[in-house]
Amino acid sequence: MVGQNTVTPDAVGIAASAKAAAKGGGLPPVHLWNPPFCGDLDMQIKRDGTWFYMGTPIGRFELVKLFSSILKLEDGKYFLVTPVEKVGITVEDAPFVAVDFDLADGVLTFETHVGDFVGAGAEHLIRVVRDAETGEPSPYVMVRAGLEALIDRKSFYRLVDIGAHHEGWFGVWSGGVFFQIIPSRELEG
Repeated sequence: MVGQNTVTPDAVGIAASAKAAAKGGGLPPVHLWNPPFCGDLDMQIKRDGTWFYMGTPIGRFELVKLFSSILKLEDGKYFLVTPVEKVGITVEDAPFVAVDFDLADGVLTFETHVGDFVGAGAEHLIRVVRDAETGEPSPYVMVRAGLEALIDRKSFYRLVDIGAHHEGWFGVWSGGVFFQIIPSRELEG
């Protein structure tokens, strides 16, 4: 069982390769790696950020953090990559969840559930998708290389609290960029 620190040889090999590639700190240079595709791994990231392997939640934060560091998006599909192999995984919504943020010097800095920090701005956009039927918003922030974080509900409510109207939209400012949340006219009662 994965939660008990036991994984299959495939996941163990990926983890060992990722650990070796990550030595020296920082994120591995996955954008430079183009290994052959080795098949799909029975791994899934749920909408709440929980990682599953073979239907069982991965209980070790360090392992989830390691896997998240070698995640890559190519042609709308998600992969775990090392210098020598690439395996496909399933992502239910976004691979990360933004669980908190700070506002300092005009920049919203989000923290993900795996400990990444990203300052929203021109290179790390915030976008809001609304459900066509319910109108419910799903806000995201770009973390890196096409990989987004779903902004959790409490953080989204906090964003709304600091929001402003600008050119017919209600949204938030960060890094000198205005991010639209909802047309202002929809908030008028």
